[in-house]
Amino acid sequence: MNAALAQPLSAQGLDTDATIYANLGTAALVEEALKRGEGQLTRDGALLVDTGKFTGRSVKDKFVVRDATTEDTINWGPINQPMSPEHWATLKADFLAELKGQRELFVADLFGGSQPEYRVNVRVINQLAWHNLFIRTLLVRPTAEDLAGFSPEYTIINLPSFKADPERHGCRSETVIAVNFTEKMILIGNTEYSGEMKKGVFGLLNYLLPAQGVMPMHCSANIGADGKSAIFFGLSGTGKTTLSADASRTLIGDDEHGWSDTAIFNFEGGCYAKMINLSAEGEPEIYATTKMFGTILENVTMDPATRTLDFTDDSKTENTRGAYPIEFIPNTSEKNLGPPPSNVILLTADAFGVLPPIARLTPDQAMYHFLSGYTAKVAGTEIGVTEPTATFSTCFGAAFMPRHPSVYGNLLKQRIADGGAQCWLVNTGWSGGKASDPGIKRMPIKATRALLNAALDGSLNNAEFRVDPNFGFEVPVAVPGVDSALLDPRAAWADQEKYDRTAQKLVQLFVDNFAQFEDHVDQSVRDAAPQMVAA
Repeated sequence: MNAALAQPLSAQGLDTDATIYANLGTAALVEEALKRGEGQLTRDGALLVDTGKFTGRSVKDKFVVRDATTEDTINWGPINQPMSPEHWATLKADFLAELKGQRELFVADLFGGSQPEYRVNVRVINQLAWHNLFIRTLLVRPTAEDLAGFSPEYTIINLPSFKADPERHGCRSETVIAVNFTEKMILIGNTEYSGEMKKGVFGLLNYLLPAQGVMPMHCSANIGADGKSAIFFGLSGTGKTTLSADASRTLIGDDEHGWSDTAIFNFEGGCYAKMINLSAEGEPEIYATTKMFGTILENVTMDPATRTLDFTDDSKTENTRGAYPIEFIPNTSEKNLGPPPSNVILLTADAFGVLPPIARLTPDQAMYHFLSGYTAKVAGTEIGVTEPTATFSTCFGAAFMPRHPSVYGNLLKQRIADGGAQCWLVNTGWSGGKASDPGIKRMPIKATRALLNAALDGSLNNAEFRVDPNFGFEVPVAVPGVDSALLDPRAAWADQEKYDRTAQKLVQLFVDNFAQFEDHVDQSVRDAAPQMVAA
């Protein structure tokens, strides 16, 4: 049954006795998943699956083969852990032995990237039908004409049944995600969490594209009625998906993009959204996808009798997910791309109550804050923990960046300078005090949207600005439709001396975190750092 593959597995040196189900469509893959007991249909026709004990990525079990190709190009450390070529060879041999013994396999030939000049041909080989449906949903789907001449460049083999041997394979546990850039292969074993495949391709593009002058980004993107595009960087909880899903703007994508000389292009052909506490009122467009055939829901609770879903139940995990084709969202870009951005938005949720709701950044300041990747989390449920916690994730996606962060930071700075994009820092966090203080509320979404709209339509550039004494960026003094008291976070605090102390604490956190980058950036970027104010 290899007829549907333009290039059979044997041409890649992959020997298997399995029956091959090649490039099946959505309905066929759903049928196969149901036939094998891999999932259930919900009342409205979505496919509900359980990912077993792994409900998120196994970040400590991911390795990159360290060889002549990668020795000087990978940022080695806790995120990019090395695997020796010898251990890889043993792991690959054992993987291929497991592959040979399979009874059935699902194979999908797909594109990573929507801009033809920069996309990569990816072949994904799966044990599970629903895994094959997932990756077919998330990556860019080739046309029949594309498939007729498809030649895989990179191959992902995902065998949840495979259990690694740490001593034999040079890994940490029975779970392994191993990336070999020289052999152009990713091996995934002993996990059913589908996001490993999606992020595997993201990491691949994050490695390949900078060498071509293309900036890979963990961001969302959309286009306004004026034809100008915007990109939104932000960690979880900052509003990246919500603020980019604007009914008045065309969505390019919600998570992974490249910035080339001519376009912003989506790496994917689908979306992978968090489902926890999803509601028709809060996020109607995403909620609607949960009632569509072709959507895959992971670890969401369902009533066994009525087949209705409970999005509030986090007993399995808070990381409940939904995967669906991007065209399930109304008003999406037909080709998943748009012009280079006119505006770059860096989102943060500052639980210290220090940052203004919006600030205008110079290119050097944008690079500084991009490398910092700051947000803050509210005090958790642990006894005695009463203070907000700062989180720094460089490039707003440190876990997916194989190269040194400065590579991505310098690319961003160059792209901003070449294209003349305006940069903004938007704080969707708290104002008037720390999030842990009594009575302190989060920034009103209405005010955030008003400020963001003024930035995107260009009118905010005409406002009067002041320079923030701590961070040195420009903050508007007054904006129509927005309470001016909100624009000055210090004035919003009842105890302004307490604000000053808190601001200096946050500044120190920034300074301490950025020390790791100082030797890799220009003096102008170092000068963009926030300042410790003399007591």
